[in-house]
Amino acid sequence: MHPEKDLPMPKARRIAMVVAPALVLLIVAVIVLILSSGRDATETAAGPATSDGLPAELREAVTLEGIMDHARRFQRIADEHSGNRAAGTPGYDASAAYVANELREAGYEVKVQRFEFPASAATLDAELREMGVPDAREYALGTDFAPMEGTPGGEVRASLRPVDEGSPTSGCEAGDFAGFVRGDVALLRRGVCTFGTKARNAEAAGASAAIVFNDGEPQGEVLFGELDGPPTGIPVLGTSATVGEDLLARDGASGVRVFVGDTGANSTTNVIAQTRGGNEDETVMVGAHLDSVPQGPGINDNGSGSATVLEIALQLAEIDPQPKNRVRFAFWGAEEIGLLGSRHYVENLSDNEIEDISAYLNFDMLGSPNFVRSVYEGPDEVEGVFSEYFDEKGIQTETNSALDGRSDHGPFQDEGVPTGGLFSGAGGTKTRNQQEAFGGEVGAPFDACYHQECDDIENLNEKSLDQLSDGAAHATAVLAQS
Repeated sequence: MHPEKDLPMPKARRIAMVVAPALVLLIVAVIVLILSSGRDATETAAGPATSDGLPAELREAVTLEGIMDHARRFQRIADEHSGNRAAGTPGYDASAAYVANELREAGYEVKVQRFEFPASAATLDAELREMGVPDAREYALGTDFAPMEGTPGGEVRASLRPVDEGSPTSGCEAGDFAGFVRGDVALLRRGVCTFGTKARNAEAAGASAAIVFNDGEPQGEVLFGELDGPPTGIPVLGTSATVGEDLLARDGASGVRVFVGDTGANSTTNVIAQTRGGNEDETVMVGAHLDSVPQGPGINDNGSGSATVLEIALQLAEIDPQPKNRVRFAFWGAEEIGLLGSRHYVENLSDNEIEDISAYLNFDMLGSPNFVRSVYEGPDEVEGVFSEYFDEKGIQTETNSALDGRSDHGPFQDEGVPTGGLFSGAGGTKTRNQQEAFGGEVGAPFDACYHQECDDIENLNEKSLDQLSDGAAHATAVLAQS
């Protein structure tokens, strides 16, 4: 807070000599009012000033370097835990522990909220090994192969039978399985149809399990797939291209053991921290999802948002640990499998607790390489905070109405909480108008590594992350004291 200052006496005497006494009193009263109002004098209900006060202090304190330090920590955690930070895995648990410890050390009240969720591919136990051949190989879960999302459990020991393995249409048509021996395991190449289509065709032909190997990707990259459409009754695995080539080199001579553990409940956590003071009736929430997909470390999606929210929280604790309004920071688990963490949190709030949340800000993907600067479409009291800030700074943005419900603001939006946020783009492609506004490459994905193994620390665009994190810090500060 800015300290109050006494009115300089020499100036007051000069005014008194030339101005009527009544006017002197009026002028002095106005000056004293302004000087004694501190930070609030620069941030009125008419709109936030960006030049001074808490918004400027917090923007100054929240640096790209600080955010990148957290992002690099998330990368190291992924490197130490099978290359990802997916919900229910040791990589996620280590990420949550890091965030919780940082927040506790900064003086926040921290709650780790545990909840159960249906088993996902990242948490299933599975095995794949050859049988009946010399030097039979046992492949490593997560490094060589992974269960497909949506696969049922089961154990199979059977001969391996390639299906049209040289074609990208492998397994896409029932005719590909002509002469298939019932009970064998189908070996399929990734290609032009969906994984669910391949698996259902294999099951219809009598296959006891299906293995789909990667194609057109770096040799060691595991295929983390998802089975679309109606479920299958057979276990389905994805493998790297290297494993596929190994199995093909046996020329049908090997059998395999395929095992996928039964689906069941797993648990993961949300990390919630809030300031120790502030008006509880006007609680501002700021959140980001902490989990990655199983395919990779998820440093843009959403290490970028998590690192930004964490740095905002740490710096706010240094500058103003008891702002006018209570500020609550949330790091969500299991967003990637259906916004499960934020849904669990909202569903367990009472009506009064929901009413106490004056706004929820969401930050999901802030450092996309071929970025846009998107502001969530929302109520004026939230969207306007972002738009006014970027307009004053001369930074062009777009308003995005297509983000409704796509990330963790969705459950809050459904309960009528005013929501907003920032976004730099995911798997969509940049238009000509967006290229003219933000630069980059027309027709290319905003993030070519979206949900891929290459979403690592080198995938972040630091310019985008720097600009959007300033906007995130500014909005947090404005709403914390409005």
